[in-house]
Amino acid sequence: MPRRRSSRPDTRSGARHGRHGRLGRSEVVRPPLPPLDGRLDRFEITVGSAVEYLRDSWEELRDVRFEISAMPVHDREDGIPRWRIDHAARRVSLFRVPIERLLPKGHDDALHRRVAIESAVFHAAAEYVGREPWELGAGGREY
Repeated sequence: MPRRRSSRPDTRSGARHGRHGRLGRSEVVRPPLPPLDGRLDRFEITVGSAVEYLRDSWEELRDVRFEISAMPVHDREDGIPRWRIDHAARRVSLFRVPIERLLPKGHDDALHRRVAIESAVFHAAAEYVGREPWELGAGGREY
């Protein structure tokens, strides 16, 4: 005698699973991550690209560690410092808040912030090697 089919789903087989038991599972690949677009991320990327350029051009800077700090601990007589050089530890510390926030009025857009960050990196590196910042550019070294 043929068996009669019930109209309700069989609870033993699990209604949440499909034919092969895969229905309702999450995707194997996660959605792509959003691009790095925060202020801190842009600062780090800008510093990193400037430092990479300088290390490729100047052998004296290859072993120097460039660090990013928020604020300096002490003020100087001539104002708030943008960076600090430590020759003994072979370290250059860049202070993010003064570099980004102490721009002239009307120059606080993304382009001027990037220029200020790159300028601070070049000035700090130039002070470290005992040169002028414009000497660190592409035409500054005699080959």
